[in-house]
Order: sequence, then C-alpha cells, then structure tokens
Amino acid sequence: MLAPKKLKRRKPHRPDVRGVATSGNYIAFGKFGLKATTGGWIDAKQIESARRVMTRYIKRGGKIWIRIFPHSPITAKGSQSTMGGGKGVPDHYVAVVRPGNIIFEMDGVTSIQDKEAMELAGFKLPVRTRLIEKD
Repeated sequence: MLAPKKLKRRKPHRPDVRGVATSGNYIAFGKFGLKATTGGWIDAKQIESARRVMTRYIKRGGKIWIRIFPHSPITAKGSQSTMGGGKGVPDHYVAVVRPGNIIFEMDGVTSIQDKEAMELAGFKLPVRTRLIEKD
C-alpha cells in the first residue's frame, strides 16, 4: 500500500477538502482519465483496490498512472480510552481529493476497455467520478 517514507509532522491537523482543484486537474500522461466530481479523502487501501480492479480488467495490458498520493496521516484513539490524554496515534494515510482532480490515467487500451475499467475503479472510491478523454 502507498504510504510516505518520511513526514515533516507526525500528527498534523485534519486536511481540508473545500474548494476546487487548481493543480492536477488535466490529463498529463495517458489518453483517458478518471476525474473526481466531488471532494473527499481517499484512503491508501481504496487507491490500491481501484488500481487492482483496473489492472485485472485490462489483463495487465496498457499503462496505468496513479495521480494522487496519500500524504496526510489520520489519527485514531483506542475505543476504550477515556476523554483527554492527547491525540491518538497515526492510523492510516489519506489523499485529499477536490472536485476536478484526476485520480487515475490510462493508455494503451481500447476506449471500450478503458471505460469499463475506469467505471469499476470508480465504484471502489468514496468520491463521485467521471471518465474524461484527452483532446
């Protein structure tokens, strides 16, 4: 799974999802892309799940680019802990996705295969998505 090797701060404040994407909002590498239409946090497990379903559908043909990375740690406290006692330990990592971000890109497959693979990947993600094609 994806996780950063080193962090500047171990327990930062919660990442903000407001606004629209100002970077990462165009197709840079492939011919087809999966674009987020709503904002949210995408967990490292969800990114890996979507990547696996796309790879399996295209039978390891073509090329897939992951355009997001889970940099932000999310902390969690134990279920039996009382109030107080500080912030919990880092539990998992999330990627902050705003409306307009390109999540995945794909090239080297037919448009029918790409559409179906991206649709299957979109079902695995907690944000709404749509398929876009490079002009």
